[in-house]
Order: sequence, then C-alpha cells, then structure tokens
Amino acid sequence: MKLVLPVLKKEAREIRRDPYTLGIALLLPLIMLLLFAYALNLDVAAIKLVVWDQDSSPESRACVSRYTNTGYFHIYRRVTGYREIYELIAQGKASAALIIPPDFSQRIWRGETASVQTLVDGSFPPRAEIAINYAKAVNEAYAGELASSQIQRMGSITLREAVVAEPRVWYNPSLKSQNFIIPGLFAVILMAFPPLLSALAVTREKERGSIQQVLISPVRPYEYMLGKLLPYGIIAFAEMLIVVAAALFWFRIPFVGSLLLFMSMALVYVLCTVSIGLLVSTLTSTQVAAMLMSIALTVMPAFVFSGFIYPIFNMPRFFQAYTYAFPARHFIEISRGIALKGVGIEYLWPHVMMLFLYTLAVVGLASVLFRKRMK
Repeated sequence: MKLVLPVLKKEAREIRRDPYTLGIALLLPLIMLLLFAYALNLDVAAIKLVVWDQDSSPESRACVSRYTNTGYFHIYRRVTGYREIYELIAQGKASAALIIPPDFSQRIWRGETASVQTLVDGSFPPRAEIAINYAKAVNEAYAGELASSQIQRMGSITLREAVVAEPRVWYNPSLKSQNFIIPGLFAVILMAFPPLLSALAVTREKERGSIQQVLISPVRPYEYMLGKLLPYGIIAFAEMLIVVAAALFWFRIPFVGSLLLFMSMALVYVLCTVSIGLLVSTLTSTQVAAMLMSIALTVMPAFVFSGFIYPIFNMPRFFQAYTYAFPARHFIEISRGIALKGVGIEYLWPHVMMLFLYTLAVVGLASVLFRKRMK
C-alpha cells in the first residue's frame, strides 16, 4: 500500500482539479435514471378503442361497458364501418377495435354462441399481445355472467364452478413496470459511467506523456492499477447511492430486502465496472478510442445480454450461456432478488462470487497488459 497510496493521492488531486467532470459524473446517472424510469414504461393502459356496435341493444352496450370498466380500454370513437376502423388504426389514433354483429343479443337470448370481433394493431407486438389478453379476459368474464343468468332463467338456483382459479401475484402485486425496470437500471447505469471515467483517466496520461513518470518509478503495474481503481470506485459507489436514494424516495420502489446487503454487493459491482475501464485503457492509446471501446464493451451488452429488458429465457441457448460473461447480468439478479423478493446471500452467492472473480481477473489482466504495452 505504500506505493498504491501515492498513485491514489495523485488521482484524487486530478479529480479535485476538475470539479465539472466530477459533477457531471455524479449528475448524469441520476438524469439517466429519471429518463429511463419514465420513458421505459411497459405498462399498457388506456388503450384507445374503436367501437362498431351494429346491434345497439342492452346486451351489446353491456359488453362495451365491460371493456371500459376495466380501466385498460378507453373509447376513442364509435364508428359505422370497417373503413373508419382501418383509417383510425392506420393513422395510429386507435390501437384496437371492438365489432359487435347485428344479431348479438338475439343469439344470446336463444342460448347460442354470440361472437364479437376484436381487431388489434400488431405493429408493436408487446402492446398487441397485452391488449389481446385484456380483451380475452373481458370476454370470458362477460361470458361467465351470461352463462350464470341463463342457468338462473332455466330454473337453477345456484351456479357452481368445477374449478375456480384464484391467482396471486408475488413480489410485485401491482405489476408496475417501474418496480421491475428501476432495480435493473442500477446495473445498467453503473455499467455506463464508471468504466468510461477510469478508461479516460489512464489514456489521458498517455496522451499527455505523464505516463512516463510512472514507468520510471518503482510502482508496479498492479499497484498502479489499484491506485487508479480505488478513487473511481468511490465515485461509482457515490453514483450508486444517488440512484438508490432516488429510487427509494422519488419513485417509491418497494425495497423489501436488506439494504445493507445490497450496498455491500454493490461495492463489489462498482469495483468490477471500474476495473473494466482500466482494462480498456491498456488496450487503447487515445481518449476517443477508449470512449468508443468502453461503450461497445459495457453499455451495449448491459442493455442486450443482462436481462434488463429482453428476457434471457427467450434467447437461444448459446446466448443464454453467453450472458454469464457480463457482470450486469449477475448484478441485475442480485438487485431484483434483494429489492423485490427479499432474498439473502444464501441464494445470491454464486452471482457475488462471479463478480468478485471477474474483478480479480480483469484487474490482473489489465496489470499484465499494461506492463507489456509499456515496455
């Protein structure tokens, strides 16, 4: 540590001399959290519905009211033909259409199957799939009500169902997408900025030529890397504190697990992200190259291969195995596991061990490459 401390103090002075960069480094993660938390909303509500009621009966009006009473559908306009439906959906003014045939009520009173048609804009498949499921649920509920009333008219006193499904949602009962997205953002944000800062710190010394002073000093490569790692690790941990505070007090994310355990694991993760930046700095000679490589190696995989938005279980098996090579994938499991499920270290230790080993391997590789490239 005698040789690590001088490097650490030197880097701390460099950071203190550039307060604007430090301020941006602490402010940008908060801005990124706010932007993504509000913009990435996977909840589907207030679906604009076009209604073509050709029956205009109490039964057809009751069917339409079942859609609007859910709160998921909002009647945008009532129309009188397919052409109007096509124009409204094609222009993006409506997302779905409900078409009730003219014999709807007659078929119900005769005890026959009465069909309705639901048209859904499939240009955005996730929203279309959710809208279809909502429509199916509404139709099934209304069909159950009609079946019950028909049995009562036929003289039956009660209607007993053979199987009754009573769903319960654990860990996110409200099914709010923010409760899912924001814990994942912890990993993505910390994979975006700390590696970039640490990579630029070393390449900046290469461009200035001050790296020569390190080469003629008794400081060994791993001591130099540790001296660079610690101050930027502290900055990254401060970024984590800021985004976690915003998640808890601004977005009111239900954090059911141990906050102390989460921050302890976050410390390992921030050291891991900073070490990636140090590895990038050994492979590049300019700040521009370091910036581009950092983005390619950290931000892009964090979005695609971490499970942040795209579910890993839907990927081919090769890419499912490939995701284990990225630290963000492990920390998202840790973050969501503690925040939403309240699980402990007994379930998360494999991910923590992977982050720890990843950090040691990257720092060791960066030290070896730094020594070879500087010879």
